[in-house]
Amino acid sequence: MLKFSYVKELLPDDLRLDCAYAVGSDGVPLRADIRLADGIVQCSARTSDPYGLALLWPVREFGSILLETTRLPPRDAPYNLHVELARHRLLRINLKREEWGLFDYPGIDELAAMVDEARALFVEAIKLRSDDRRAAEFADRSLARAVLGSEKFCQFHASVFLQRRQQSGGFARRFLGVTTPLPTPTNGVVAQLAEAFEFVRVPFVWREIQPKEQGVSFAGPDAWVKACGAAKLPIRGGPLLNFGIRSVPDWMYIWENDYDSILEYAREHVRRTVKRFASAISSWDVVSGLHAGNVFDFSVEQIMELTRTAAQLTKQLAPRAQVIIDLTQPWGEYYARNQRTIPPLLYAEMAVQSGISFDAFGLQFLVGSDSFYVRDMFQVSSLIDRLANLGKPLHITAVACPSAAPADPAGVWRRPWSEETQSEWLITTLETVLSKPYVDSVCLRDLADGPDAVISHGGVYHADLSPKRAVKALMELRARLQPDKK
Repeated sequence: MLKFSYVKELLPDDLRLDCAYAVGSDGVPLRADIRLADGIVQCSARTSDPYGLALLWPVREFGSILLETTRLPPRDAPYNLHVELARHRLLRINLKREEWGLFDYPGIDELAAMVDEARALFVEAIKLRSDDRRAAEFADRSLARAVLGSEKFCQFHASVFLQRRQQSGGFARRFLGVTTPLPTPTNGVVAQLAEAFEFVRVPFVWREIQPKEQGVSFAGPDAWVKACGAAKLPIRGGPLLNFGIRSVPDWMYIWENDYDSILEYAREHVRRTVKRFASAISSWDVVSGLHAGNVFDFSVEQIMELTRTAAQLTKQLAPRAQVIIDLTQPWGEYYARNQRTIPPLLYAEMAVQSGISFDAFGLQFLVGSDSFYVRDMFQVSSLIDRLANLGKPLHITAVACPSAAPADPAGVWRRPWSEETQSEWLITTLETVLSKPYVDSVCLRDLADGPDAVISHGGVYHADLSPKRAVKALMELRARLQPDKK
């Protein structure tokens, strides 16, 4: 069992353990019993190897983000949680600086000094290990400098490679899109889409397309495809298969114990959808979130079979279209609570190694509301680098954060959520991901606020379709990256 002490008086609010989980090697979440007893966080994971603790943690002058400790062996005496969180971030910075080649890069001196300061503060915390409070105070100061410094390192790295990509013509193709709001378009909405974005993603929600077993209606998608075609907006489609509660038709539940029937219905849904829109849609998200959970509690083998079926059938019906496998909740917190799921990077590796015919991975970054916990850009950039090692292009298929404090907060980035914070987070995220030469495009998750939005207040337009500050910032980013495009 791992035990962690912490100094309650140094935290602005009570310690949150509702989102905490154990984390093992390679960042894979582990099943664990995590509880607070007599002011000590106790974490008991089902493994004999060293492991760490991940939890939402307040970082001075930065916000509240999900951080990890170093991987530690169990012992009777508690570890200092403040110290171990700082230790892990400093370790990750050193590894990433070497990987990125930023030790002697011109212009890096100020950022290097910030990291050196964080390291010096951490050394003081170690010297004071017998005094938990003073060690925690120095560790908190170290962590604050380390988190800010690592994010600035990330932004510096992104600025260098964003410029290189721009100079080499890497933004000649359309790279910024948004998911269309259903059910049907209006002329005003389509005009706004055409002004601010370069492509649209039309969702094909099985629950809405086939609400009854014998009734199929493509009215919503048909209208969007027609309207976007008239506006000369390229269209991407999907996800075709998503077995979350929002996507599965009610009548499908009678087959919950009959996988073969579910597979056949899923195959038919993919077949008729792709066949109907093959000439209008050039890119398909064939599956989304299968690895992260589903209402039918599929086994690993069934998850992979559904993935293979959707990808191969789409390739057969639309051989020129791009086929994307979409990864949701990319840090895999869900795996710590549901062992019938698959960690996202393991699922991605299995898709590649099993020979499934697809062209790219999709990746989602949704933060700030419900169970979508906030990470900083250093973590975002590091995750993308890991996925890129699999040799497939990437599309960021869903990006969103709140423009106002949600009722169910899941962290804060730099300052309380507002239109200004939303705009800054979106631009910083886009610059970070688009600096990677293997990221082809970015798609915003919600065009406008509404009851069906995944992230509360996560649209870049208000519910009445008046633009938020983010819209202007996104258009300025496009103009900066594509100065010669009219």
